[in-house]
Amino acid sequence: MTQGRDVALVVDLDGTLVHTDLLIESAFVLARERPHNLLRLPGWLRRGKARLKDEIAARAELDVAHLPYNRELLDFLTQEKRLGRRIVLATAANHRYAHQVAHHLELFDDVLASDAHTNLSGEDKLAAVRELLDDAPFDYAADHDDDRAIWAAARETILVGATASTDRWATSETRVARRIEREPGGARTWIKAMRLYQWSKNVLIFVPLLASHDLLDGRTLVAAVLAFIAYGALASSVYLLNDLVDLADDRRHPNKRHRPFASGTLPVAHGVAAIPILLLIAAVIAVFLPPLFGAVLATYYVVTLAYSMGLKRVALIDVLTLAILYTLRLIAGGAATGIPLSFWLLALSMSLFLSLAMAKRCAELTLVQSGQTSGGGRGYAAFDIDALKSLGTAAGYASVVVLALYINSPDITENYRHPVFIWLLCPVVLYWISRIWLKTMRGEMTDDPIVFAARDTGSRICIAVGAAIVVAAAL
Repeated sequence: MTQGRDVALVVDLDGTLVHTDLLIESAFVLARERPHNLLRLPGWLRRGKARLKDEIAARAELDVAHLPYNRELLDFLTQEKRLGRRIVLATAANHRYAHQVAHHLELFDDVLASDAHTNLSGEDKLAAVRELLDDAPFDYAADHDDDRAIWAAARETILVGATASTDRWATSETRVARRIEREPGGARTWIKAMRLYQWSKNVLIFVPLLASHDLLDGRTLVAAVLAFIAYGALASSVYLLNDLVDLADDRRHPNKRHRPFASGTLPVAHGVAAIPILLLIAAVIAVFLPPLFGAVLATYYVVTLAYSMGLKRVALIDVLTLAILYTLRLIAGGAATGIPLSFWLLALSMSLFLSLAMAKRCAELTLVQSGQTSGGGRGYAAFDIDALKSLGTAAGYASVVVLALYINSPDITENYRHPVFIWLLCPVVLYWISRIWLKTMRGEMTDDPIVFAARDTGSRICIAVGAAIVVAAAL
């Protein structure tokens, strides 16, 4: 009778040993590192899926050391290895990645994987396993319905994060020896992935409405709300795309490694499917708003894509782009409601958000200096932090100067009954900018100053005082 330790244990890779899909990950690495090669994907695919995987793997390097491995399965494999069991990695992933994973883990005696000619899945994988083992019995650990033929031929089945339907089939058709569950990503996980809290930044869309004192106008208010939702859906699609492009960087970051896709809580394939759905929602809403809003929305998307794909790694251009993206929210609000924007508002926005973008980079460089992260491919060195602090505080104080000049302009007397009160905004904004930078220089700033301000008590007080000043000036 064959003992368990004398039976080879065959293990799948994608979705089983790792909580991700290496083909999708490598495609996004290619998009980031060599975007011009994306035009060649259809041609590679026409020559077969195996050729597609091989061409991508030849050009896209994966950081296998930081992949989201299934820790429970790894513990089980380690235990079986100590008992002297033969363990085989059999995967449809490209052989380059499979051998890199095997070398990193040092658990596998043999590796079976796809090459340029054969996509090793289903019956092809089963044939390769039988040939390797000379038709000897084996156990098989996997997660997907594509593995049914191999499970059916195995002595025992190990289900790893299998769906309910797959579990029912395996229970009735095979001998299930072990189940390793995977906690599904629910609504809260999707909320985190879509960064719904970041929708708070889109309140800038309402600024033109507030500045014109038309907040109670039903038509413009509805238009602003629709614009807010459209911008939120578009921004969430970009956040998902950005997370998929930055998987390797995020996994090396002390905080970002917990993001749903980086940690493997959400399958990367689900993120790929969600992106076009969110884009469609934004596009449908834009149809009901003025064409100029649609143009601004499209511009925001193009600039954001450019930022995600490369501009965020170019020093100074990255922070200028962030300032432009925030200012585009103001322009979108004006386009959706038909309210013209003043030069002063746009100038104030650029200066203020340039300052906050530099505070964001300083917070990241603080982590670099402390050794908590390598910098994530940004275009800065750790010693650039002093220059950024100088530039960032200068931009912040420049925004206060712009505000003071605006207060002295004819626009103020036209919109406020007591314009002298508006002068009180200057010390409030000056204090708030100084507070932001004091927190940054102390190393207390998070990687997003806007989110920090929304949660910071001192910032909330400044916002409340500023709102009271504006109301008092208008009455």
